[in-house]
Amino acid sequence: MNLHLKRAQLSDAEAMHRMQVAAFLPLYEKYHDTAINPACESVQRVREKIAGSRYYFIMDGPRAVGGIRVVDHGDERPKVISPLFILREHRNRGLAQMAVRAAERLHGEHRWRLDTILEEPGNCHLYEKLGYRRVGEAQRVRPNMTIVDYEKD
Repeated sequence: MNLHLKRAQLSDAEAMHRMQVAAFLPLYEKYHDTAINPACESVQRVREKIAGSRYYFIMDGPRAVGGIRVVDHGDERPKVISPLFILREHRNRGLAQMAVRAAERLHGEHRWRLDTILEEPGNCHLYEKLGYRRVGEAQRVRPNMTIVDYEKD
C-alpha cells in the first residue's frame, strides 16, 4: 500500500465534492443532519474549504480513496481535522488511521482537535487509538445523534 496525501487545488473542488457526498450520504440517511453533514455542502463550500485550509485527497497509489481537511493557523491554536472520510469500498484497511498520521507528520504531531458522532463507535475507536481523548461536553444535535470533541496534545 502506498498511502500519501495530495493537496487539493480549486480545480479539484467538484471531484472532492463528489467523493465527500458519496462518503457521507449513508450518515445523512441515518441521522438526517442537514445542518452539519458534509454530504449537504455545496461545491462552492468545498471550494471555500480548499481555498482557506489544506484539503487533501487521501491517495492509495494513484487512486483517490478519501479526503482529509486540516485547518492549521500556524500558531498556538490547535489544528483541526474536519472532515475526514474514506470511500465505502476502501474502508476497513487502516487508511483513515494512516491518513491522520500523515496529516500529523505534515502539520506537526501536537495540538489537534476534531469532533465525531458518538453513536458511531468505529469513529471514536479510531481517534482514541491514535491518541486523541474526549474533551468537553457532548452535544446532542438530533434525538439519535450526539457530537463529541476530541483533542490530542
